[in-house]
Amino acid sequence: MSARTAITSMILASALSSALVSIAAAGPMSSAEVGAAKAAKKDKCFGVALKGTNDCAAGPGTTCQGTSTKDFQGSSWKFVAGGTCTSITTPDGKHGSLTPL
Repeated sequence: MSARTAITSMILASALSSALVSIAAAGPMSSAEVGAAKAAKKDKCFGVALKGTNDCAAGPGTTCQGTSTKDFQGSSWKFVAGGTCTSITTPDGKHGSLTPL
């Protein structure tokens, strides 16, 4: 095997490994995670998550946690401190919402 082939194989294996890790991490939050957030008096706040950092409900074509496709996507939510959601202002002047935007 040439050095070039070996390097290409390593790059391909690394990319495949990264893709598999991303898929595994993109699943829904566990019931324990949701329970812990609710116990900490956190609210689901729609429209405030940055791309890829949502906690769930990212809309069509996504699977869940960490799969929002754009910043401040109205169909995705993030847990925030209870009572603060609607006071969060995004850079475009919109506010967080307790219901999907």
